[in-house]
This record gives sequence, C-alpha cells and structure tokens, in this order.
Amino acid sequence: MNLKFPLLVALMMFCIEAIHAQNVLSPADLLSLKASRTVQMHPDGNQLIYAVYTPRTANEKPGGSHGKYMLANLKTRESKALFADSLKAYSPLWNAAGDALAFKMVVEGKVQVFVSVGDDFNPIQVTNAINGVNTYAWNPDGKSFVYTSTSLTTDKEKELRKRGYGFIFYEENLKNDNLFKAEFDADYKLIKETQLSKDVNVWDFAFDKVGKQLAYTATELKLIDQKYMFRKIHIYNLETKNLTQVIDNVGKLGNYDFSPNGEQLCYTGAFNINDHGVSTLYTVNVADGNITNITPEKYKGHIAWANWKSDKELIYLAHEGVYPKLFSYKPKGDKRTLLLDAKEAGAIFSTPVYSSDFKAMAFTGNTPSDMSNIYTWDGKGKPSILSNINPELASKTLGEQEVVSFEARDGLNIEGLLIKPVNYQEGEKYPLVLYVHGGPESHHSNGWLSRYSTPGQVMAGKGYLVAYINYRASTGYGVDFGMEGFGEHAGKEFDDLADAIDYLVKEKGADRDRVGMAGGSYGGYASAWFATYYTEYVKAVAMFVGISNIISKKGTTDIAYEELYVHSGKPLEEQWEMNLKRSPIYHAHKSKTATLIYGGAVDPRIDPGQSKELYRRMKMNGHPAVRLVQYPGEGHGNRKQVGQIDVLYRQIDWLDWYVKDLKPLDGPMPNLDISDKYGLDWTF
Repeated sequence: MNLKFPLLVALMMFCIEAIHAQNVLSPADLLSLKASRTVQMHPDGNQLIYAVYTPRTANEKPGGSHGKYMLANLKTRESKALFADSLKAYSPLWNAAGDALAFKMVVEGKVQVFVSVGDDFNPIQVTNAINGVNTYAWNPDGKSFVYTSTSLTTDKEKELRKRGYGFIFYEENLKNDNLFKAEFDADYKLIKETQLSKDVNVWDFAFDKVGKQLAYTATELKLIDQKYMFRKIHIYNLETKNLTQVIDNVGKLGNYDFSPNGEQLCYTGAFNINDHGVSTLYTVNVADGNITNITPEKYKGHIAWANWKSDKELIYLAHEGVYPKLFSYKPKGDKRTLLLDAKEAGAIFSTPVYSSDFKAMAFTGNTPSDMSNIYTWDGKGKPSILSNINPELASKTLGEQEVVSFEARDGLNIEGLLIKPVNYQEGEKYPLVLYVHGGPESHHSNGWLSRYSTPGQVMAGKGYLVAYINYRASTGYGVDFGMEGFGEHAGKEFDDLADAIDYLVKEKGADRDRVGMAGGSYGGYASAWFATYYTEYVKAVAMFVGISNIISKKGTTDIAYEELYVHSGKPLEEQWEMNLKRSPIYHAHKSKTATLIYGGAVDPRIDPGQSKELYRRMKMNGHPAVRLVQYPGEGHGNRKQVGQIDVLYRQIDWLDWYVKDLKPLDGPMPNLDISDKYGLDWTF
C-alpha cells in the first residue's frame, strides 16, 4: 500500500478546513459590496458630493445598483444623504458661486433640470425640454444652462410604429443629441430655450471659465463607432453665436478643458489614428487651432486626464504600469512635477474633483483589500480616507496581493498582479486561474481586482493562485507597448499569457496540471484562444462576451472602424488568411479544454453569434464539455444583478469542477441549474 497518497489527502483536507475556518470572502460577500464615485467638490472646498452604489439583492426586480448621493462636510468629516429618498433626484451640480444646486428629476415622463437655493430645498423647475434633458452643465456666469436633448420622433413615425411598420433601418434614421441653451432670470424662472447645434450629434461639452465659449465634441451620426474614432472638438462663441473652430484632433479622445483666460484648450487623446487608447496630452491655441503635443517623448505611460490649474500650469493624471500618478506641468520651461504617486499614497485613485483654488481635492480610491472609498487630499502628504463604505471587509481574510514581472519569450518585460491563496505556503502547489482584461486597451492597477466576472479574492479564499497580467497591448506602458498587438490579433499578446503561466508554475507554486482562465470581451477572446490554440495550457476556461471568429466579428460589430484603425490596420480583404488562423473556431477541433461560454443575448459590440460559432464548432467536433449560456436583454457585460449572480456562481462551479477537482473532460458537466445558490426566497 502506498502510504503517501492517504497522507497527501489528509494534508489537503487540513488545508481546506483551515481556509474555511477563516472568514474568507464568499461569492455572496462579493455581490453585496458597494461602490462609490466622487461627483463634485464645492467651489470653496468645504463640501463634497459623492455617490454610493448598492447592488440589488437576488430577490429584487432585475436592474442595476441603487445609487444614493451623499453630502460630506469636509471640516467635520461627516456625511449625510443629499436628497430625501422620496425626491427621486439625481445628477447634482453646484453653480460656480456655490450658492445654488441643480439636479435632474422626471416630470410628466420627461427629465428636466431643477434648482434649489439655500437650506429649505424648494426645487424650482428651470428647463422645459420637449424631449427631456440628457446631460447638462451650469454656465459659469450663473444665468443659463447648456444641455443635450435627443431629436423628437415625429407623429408620423409614431403612427407607423403603432401600426406595425416600425422597421429597423440599420445605422440610418438616427436621432441625434442636440445642444440647447436655457436662459433664466434671477429667480430661476425660464426666459427662453435656444438650440445651438444642428446636423451633428453632440457627445459632450465644457464651458470656459467665464461662460463666453463652449467646447463640444460632435460627429455626423449618433454611432458609437463615430464616437470612438471621429469626434472633433468644436469651439462655439456664446456671445456671437458662431462656431469659431473645429479642432483637427485625431483618433480616440479623452477630456478637454479651457485655460482660465480662454486662450488655450488642453485635451487628452490618441497619439495618432492607430493608437488604441487615450495616451497623449495636447494644448490648442483657440484662436488659430494650432495643436501642440506636450507629452514626454517615448513616454512609458498613458495620460488619461488633464485640466488647467492656471494659465501657466496644468495638472494631469497618468497611468504608469500598475499605479496612477498625478503631475503638474508648466509649459514655460517644460517643467513637470510629480504631485501624487498611488504607490506611495496607498490607494489607486481616480480622476480628481477639486475646489476652485485647487487647494482641496477628492478622489475615489481602492486598495488590494478595499473595493471603494472616498479620499480627500490637500496637496500634502497622503490622501485621507473620508468614507467607510464596506466596513465588513475589515474582518475578511484576504489573499496577499503582489506585483509580479517576468521576461516573455522574446525578452520583453511583462508586468502583472498575483493574488496568493489564503494560507499560502512556499513550496506548495496550487490551482491557478488567470483573469484576462478586455480591450486590449486596458490594464490592471494594484488595487481591488475582484468583480462578479473576475472574482480574484473569492478564488484566493478557495485556495487558488489568481493572476491578472498586463499583456502587451495593455495601456499604462506607453504607445509603443500598446502598439505591440497592432495588425496581429492574438499572437504576441496571448503568447505573453502562456509565458505568464510558465513563469507562475516555475516561480510561484502554480500547479501545471490545474490551470484555468476567464475573461470578457478581448479577455473572452483570450479564453477562447487558450481553449483551442493553447489548449494544452489550460484545463478549463470561461469565455464571457468573447470573440471566436475575427472575420464575422468584423462584419457584425458596432465599432468596425475602431477595429480597422486601431487593431487590424488593414481591411479584411488584405487579411483573410491571418484573420481566419487567428480565430479560435479555426482551432476548435484541437480543444481538450472544458469551455464555458456566456454573454448577453443582445450584445452590439461582440455579436452573440460569436459565442454560438465556437459552441457549434466544438459540438460538431465531439467536444464533451462545452456549455453556452446567454442572458436576455444584456449587452456587452451584464448590467442587471441577476446575470451577474449567475456568471459568478457558474464560473466558480466550472473552474472548481475541471481545474481544482480535475473532473474528467468526458464525464458529467457541472449542474446546469444552479438557482439554489442565487439566494432566492422561494415562494412555491
């Protein structure tokens, strides 16, 4: 009798019991965690509006999280609800003077802007938009709002729809969002509303500091593809009512902001039409439209946001690897100063909101052990935490998180993050799961990484090593790194993931025979690639809204020009063979990997047919462990809690079954009906 096997089993059972004896993060815990977002700092820096989002429970009506706006007194550090629950108000904004608060509410089925002055909170309706208000902003002069509103559906169109003739004219007969100005008197009584734009779709807008100019971005049609690739910044003079400039910005676009004197504009955007992310900082001379790139040459990071602090100084937020950083920049002398580094600050911070004098700032922040909280900062030392949104996390035993790096097969250094299992022991072997980000124009920062589709800390509590790799083409490492995947789908991008597995097996205790992968969108493409081309590397994958056939994906996605300009680089007609061979369906017959496929049934980005194609090719090749689940009414990712709940539990079951427990590929699959895990209150 072999005595080693019983001893090994006993040791494994002891480790499992030790983990369960600790208060690890459960799937139910993860689904209940709240998120937060900064909204606006009061101009005087003494108050802050922020939002808290509470997930719906399994028994509530399907939908997104419940949002609640909070008002924080930054002197006392106390917060209270901004609105009474009965008011149903949202999107609050103070005016430039800070003595009036605007917000949106629904009146007779239409969204309108209201204003409240003083402490009595007596809402005054200001706008009377025929088709309701989408987005809005105060004019800094305090005498008007500018807002967007969608073009009306005509009576004839309504009648045709009523009679059954409401046909879909694909990418035609679109209803643009137009720009309007609502002027009011000193008592906030509406004087008149005027349409400012026509024949274009307006996506967003920003005033100058005194309310004389308005910048807005527009495209010819209201198509997401045009928003991604073809938005142009327009400068409109509110005094002369003339369009004075259309800036020749190129490719993807971030935010933009006027200098205090109105003579310059800064914006963040792509380096060129082929750059897949917002990476570069520019200034524009408003008078002549001349653009200057003020980003350091060969910068090893991505600049995501910028604003003017004064006529002579900007501040900007950049991502460098797994940490964001906040800089100031003075064009005269080309002087850059690091203001705040997330590595030293102790939290991964978001774009700041700030007082009018920039002496007070606030961020949304997260850490490896805290999903979301509000932080304030006075420009000195470390930011201080204002809120305590998920106090239950303090009692949870979480896996240790560390930054890892390794050399890919061609010598390039690749960085990522690793969550170790709870009770991790050097020298022991552990099952491994890789969670792959989408895009690929995205990256992981060294903060909270666990979401419903990438539940890292839940898996660490179950004894897994969990890796999040910033494979090449990720943002945060410079334009050159981002372009590594240009014109070559999969290829080096996903070779990095294979190399990551090799590294984690050799150096971090990953069990070569127990590896899984999951990801959404481009991460779903990676999962499908490893289920087919790289099938020897993984026992099981979970492919969420992923790509399986590049050729048909190009013909069905709603961002075809984005795909052409920043990913493929050439039209399909010049890449038939490469596109076919970089499609998981081409390699489906090789698969020895248990493959769970799931996604929204009405996804416009990656058509649900992509999931069906991989499922069908695997089935037709006799694959014994493939399952397809689709979520009605969901698009590119699940917004409603019901789909999020199912994704979380179904993925865990799948990976546990085939990776952790090594169930045979040709045996029974995990239970199809997992509704007993949802937490439902049964009524039958």
